Amino acid sequence: MKGCVGVCCFLLSMFCFAEPLCPGWAPARAAQEIGQLQQQLRHWDDAYYRQGLSAVSDADYDTLQQRLVQWQRCFTPDAVYAAQLTTDGSTPHPVAHTGVRKLRDKLAVAYWMQDKTDLWVQPKVDGVAVTLHYRQGKLISLISRGDGMRGEEWLSRARFIPAIPKQIATERQDVVLQGELFLNVTDHQQARDGGQNARAKVAGAMMHQQPGPLLPQLGIFIWSWPEGPARMNDRLQQLSAWGFDLAARWSHPVQSEEEVAQWRDRWFHASLPFVTDGVVIHQTPSLAGRDWQPGQGTWSAAWKYQPAEVSSEVRSVSFNVGRTGKIAVVLNVLPVQIEDKTVRRVNIGSLRRWRELNVIAGDQVTLALAGLGIPRLERVIWRVVKREYPLAPQAGEFSSVSCLHFTPACRAQFLSRLSAMSQKSVLNIAGVQRSTWLRLLDGGGIDHLFSWLRLTPQQIADVSGIGAERAQTIWHRFNLTRQQPLRRWLVALGLPLPRRALQALPDSTWPSLLTRTAEEWQRLPGVGRVLALRIVEMLQHAELRQLIAFLQQQAVPATHSMLGVGIIEDGQTEAKAQRQQPGDETKQ
Repeated sequence: MKGCVGVCCFLLSMFCFAEPLCPGWAPARAAQEIGQLQQQLRHWDDAYYRQGLSAVSDADYDTLQQRLVQWQRCFTPDAVYAAQLTTDGSTPHPVAHTGVRKLRDKLAVAYWMQDKTDLWVQPKVDGVAVTLHYRQGKLISLISRGDGMRGEEWLSRARFIPAIPKQIATERQDVVLQGELFLNVTDHQQARDGGQNARAKVAGAMMHQQPGPLLPQLGIFIWSWPEGPARMNDRLQQLSAWGFDLAARWSHPVQSEEEVAQWRDRWFHASLPFVTDGVVIHQTPSLAGRDWQPGQGTWSAAWKYQPAEVSSEVRSVSFNVGRTGKIAVVLNVLPVQIEDKTVRRVNIGSLRRWRELNVIAGDQVTLALAGLGIPRLERVIWRVVKREYPLAPQAGEFSSVSCLHFTPACRAQFLSRLSAMSQKSVLNIAGVQRSTWLRLLDGGGIDHLFSWLRLTPQQIADVSGIGAERAQTIWHRFNLTRQQPLRRWLVALGLPLPRRALQALPDSTWPSLLTRTAEEWQRLPGVGRVLALRIVEMLQHAELRQLIAFLQQQAVPATHSMLGVGIIEDGQTEAKAQRQQPGDETKQ
């Protein structure tokens, strides 16, 4: 049963973070989008593999290549993109490179390890995969991975790389090894230093027409000996005798996913001589080397590190209007996992920044976590060709004195104003959350910022989703706000007073407050001349004065002599209201 549950959870996790669905494009647009991205990837391929230049990070390139393949599977399944990995790619591998299966998490590792024995874990060295071919002990070929079947002959570079033995002592006619050319580094901690584009640096060094100073700094990590001994210990011992000792130093037997996770975490934080991007679990290959094919290596699997940056696709752009009229642009993205968080929305700031970033639905973006685990947009890595911009609010359309009364155009800011009033630091309307305000607003009982004060329990109960008992509780919570001091109602109005100024404010009634001059406001701590003039101007605003007049009619804030009069009619009901916890409206 436990195994069944594990399989189901694994399948569920795969489903939740599956490839995005096919875009709803017409054939003409699909051809345009695919062609543009393919052209860009070809340009990067040329710079990367022919000139040794890296115009884009490895992670961004891989993301866009995967996205192009996804689009092609949707619209042109017979023409899937393959990177131009070499200048000719004409040299056949004596044994094909199969690649390794990618595992998403520890649960997937456990599922893959089921029914397998004699497993070993190694760091997944980040570099360039190659084949070394020895005949009668002499190195006769060094081939780039290419498409797995054919690659480029790099033998002329081998003599400049001391880490590659040019001769090995063996009685075998042919020895074929597969491994990773990597850049030797000192005290590299993956958790601290990241990938540093190591793969691109190695590829660049190998692709330069003239041998460069980086070649002597390259190392070789052998991770496969297709026709080697069946036992891993025997393989490692022989490789070390030939001069390939890294594999023996960095290979460890494992029997469970917990052990794999421990080595993965240990190597992520340890000082290593190479850059890594995860771990690889190996088992003795089930096929002879002559039968290997790209994509069919079931005997090896990789569990990569969770990158600090993750790419996703923008699904839509939203414009959130806060209670003071400030507009925040939010990208709704295809869900991605960053560390322990599932990210679906990213706030990118103001309208101005959104326009500078020029990001819309369909674009590819890279995300990371900022302080306190807040998702952050790092960069836009690809923009779709057809730019269809959403209708955005106009600059200046909303302000600190806009949307004091409800209109359809004001819905976002008005709802933000109501939600803010529930906060403990404002009117402390416990249990009345955004969802409750939304129900009341849709029920038609609220037309200005404080009209909820005149709602009766029956009017609240008539709102869809709120029962009679809950309505009584909400009504009492509303009435309790009358006891809040004047300074809390100023915050509810949206007056931009610093906390120190609010605490020092001597006024307790509306008349004394409304007669304050700019000079008097300026005497409060934290209030300068500009802010004082702004406060005076706000308090002269017609709609704001109407709301203040309404509060005065409602005897808000209640004076000491009025506390308890007409507010708490039923002590038992109020006790019940106090016991009910915030968010209980969802139980109705």
